This record gives sequence, structure tokens and C-alpha cells, in this order.
Amino acid sequence: MDIKKMIAEAIGTFTLVFFSIGTAVALGGDTAAGLVGISLAFGLTIVAMAYSLGNISGAHLNPAVSLGAMLAGRISSKTMIEYWIAQTIGGIIGAFVLFYIIGTGAAGNNAINENYSLFNGLMFEIIATFIFVTVILGVTQDNANTAFAGLVIGLTLTMVHLVGIPITGTSVNPARSIATNIFTGHIAELWVFIVGPLAGGALAGIVHKIGLTRA
Repeated sequence: MDIKKMIAEAIGTFTLVFFSIGTAVALGGDTAAGLVGISLAFGLTIVAMAYSLGNISGAHLNPAVSLGAMLAGRISSKTMIEYWIAQTIGGIIGAFVLFYIIGTGAAGNNAINENYSLFNGLMFEIIATFIFVTVILGVTQDNANTAFAGLVIGLTLTMVHLVGIPITGTSVNPARSIATNIFTGHIAELWVFIVGPLAGGALAGIVHKIGLTRA
């Protein structure tokens, strides 16, 4: 067990949930300014954590990313499980601290918009996570210019949120959804935000492993 890497993943996921969901609570996603602000908060937090913690653990901060990395041959299944534990704990602590400060009834959970079906929401989460993890695996492969990898990953997450917030609130990260939804009591659809991102991450890892998205 690599405690240092687990701590890095926990701190990174804590930071992602605390600041990004904090922004969502402060701005709301019902206006253009709120949509852009929340999307940037997620993207910028990933950029910050990628450059500060990436050299320790890779700064996955997301079980779907870790699953994709494992299936792509980047990490072992043991490391993946350790990361999952650390990410989930870090996210839950982040949500607990945030909602302790602002109140547990605050927004920030993932839920499918009433204008979309359950299937629509699930498909978006699968597709969006597939693209996100594909980008991560692509910009961090051995022959890539990794100097800008963190920036590209952060901008991709921003893009994903700009599209997805009106549909599902955008998860693409089971740890983020578990952390927020258990505190806001929105657990009926939580499985969508676990299964969808994991399926998308797994598909990205498999496609990368067989060489279709690998240089």
C-alpha cells in the first residue's frame, strides 16, 4: 500500500469537491455566468492538482480515470483499488466540510434534468467520461508532450461541464457524485453517476490498450 499516493489522491479529490461544488453552490447553474463559472471551477481545480500532485500519484482524483488507467496498463488493479478508496474518502470529507459550512441542504448533487430521460443521462455520462479519460490517456502517454497535459485535461473537463451541467449536473466522476449526493439525499439516481462514468472510463482504457487511441 502506497500511503503517500493515497494521501495525494485524497487531498486532490477533497480539493476538487470542496472548491468546485462550493462554486456550484455559490453561483448556481441556471444562468450563463453560473454555467461558465462552475465549469471553470472544475477545470481549474484539476489543472492545479495535476501540476501539484501529478508527480506523486498522477492526480487521477476520479475512480473512472483510475479504472481507465488500469485497463490501459498504466497502474495495477491493487493501486486502482487503493486510489478508489482514497478518492471516495477525500471526496466525502470535502463534501462534509463544505456542507458543514454552508448547510447540508445546499445544491451541488448530480441529478438528471427533468427534460431528459434516465437513458439520456446515462448515455451522456458514458460518452463524456469516455472522451475525458481518452484525453487523459492520450496526453500522458510516453511520447506525448506532457508539459501541457494538466492544462489540456483541465480544459477538457471544463468543456464536459459546459455541455453536461444542464443535462445531469455533470459527474464523470463517481467519487464526486457519491460525496455530494449522500449529503444532499439524492441517492435514487446515484447509480447512474457510478455506472456511467465507470463504463466510459473502462471503454476508454480498453480502446487505448488495443492501440486505437494510442500513438
